[in-house]
Amino acid sequence: KIMYMHRLILLIILCLLSVPVQAAEGSACASTDTGCLLNLLEQSTAAVAEDQWRDSTYREIAKLYAHQKESAKAIALLGKIKSADTKAMTIRGIGMAAARTDMTKPEFDDLFAKLTIEAEKIEHPPSHAIALTYISMSQAFASDNEGAMKTAAAMDNAALRNKAYGEAGEIQAKRGDFDAAMISVRGIDDPGYRDKELRIISKVFTDGKFFDPAMKSAEEIKDAYQKSQALLYILVKQITPEEVSIE
Repeated sequence: KIMYMHRLILLIILCLLSVPVQAAEGSACASTDTGCLLNLLEQSTAAVAEDQWRDSTYREIAKLYAHQKESAKAIALLGKIKSADTKAMTIRGIGMAAARTDMTKPEFDDLFAKLTIEAEKIEHPPSHAIALTYISMSQAFASDNEGAMKTAAAMDNAALRNKAYGEAGEIQAKRGDFDAAMISVRGIDDPGYRDKELRIISKVFTDGKFFDPAMKSAEEIKDAYQKSQALLYILVKQITPEEVSIE
């Protein structure tokens, strides 16, 4: 009889070990166990019938993985996304989320190299080019100025390449990095577009109260109208910031 009880207790223990620990009735995850919840969410998303909704949810999950510095899991989700456009947006989301973490430069280099490989897999040309633009932006946001320039320079589409340079310059201006912003914007080979971006960058510096870099940016503008508007914005923000707003 004692032997039977021992076997019964052992059987109960084995059964308990084979069942997930439940934090609440009907739940396999504790409400604060983000790792468990992410796995549960990924499983649930796989069952979504509509491609658009499934893709957009995978995009958001990938961003969350990147925030937690789980780059491999984030990148793995790219292969599950059907829409080329959503895949490009997911690459952007992963890059920008990772840029907000304390990853080391070698970790960033590895991540951006892998994202570039994933971008090359996108067969839809516009989405492919946009994905590279987003990678360049993410590199600029992560203060990888050299990487951002390299990614932008490798783009075949001139319009999107110029856009990538401009976007990188704006991001660099937001953190007050005049030298990096000027290197980026000088990569633009369309004079009219370059002047437009210089005016935007001057505005960004002005909004951040970086008035000296704002002035220097405005002085680089060749078009008289664009230059006058940049100078006007600097003056308005200093003399009547609470009364007048111009774009």
